Amino acid sequence: MSVNYSPRSAYKTMWLFVFFDLPTLTREQRKEHTKFRKLLEKTGFSRAQFSVYLKFFSSEDASLSIQKHIKNKLPEMGNIRLLLVTDRQFGKMQARYCMVLRFHFLFIC
Repeated sequence: MSVNYSPRSAYKTMWLFVFFDLPTLTREQRKEHTKFRKLLEKTGFSRAQFSVYLKFFSSEDASLSIQKHIKNKLPEMGNIRLLLVTDRQFGKMQARYCMVLRFHFLFIC
């Protein structure tokens, strides 16, 4: 019996994560925060968590232009990190979702 393999290898396809922590104390800082977040959304990133965005790429080379674009648009203040992982590594991520019911102070995990 033959097995069909996808032409894209889980070791070659990539996920680019953008982690950011930007100050929001002043009105100008909040504008910069929003501007950076909208830049990520405009370039096709999806929000995974607050201040964590990700995007899928067919290869590492395909992600280079977006990485360069983001680096050219960095705000002056704050902490921003880019992390590139393979699709295989991404698939090993463990996620747990919890919900807090405000009125009953009950955690559901």
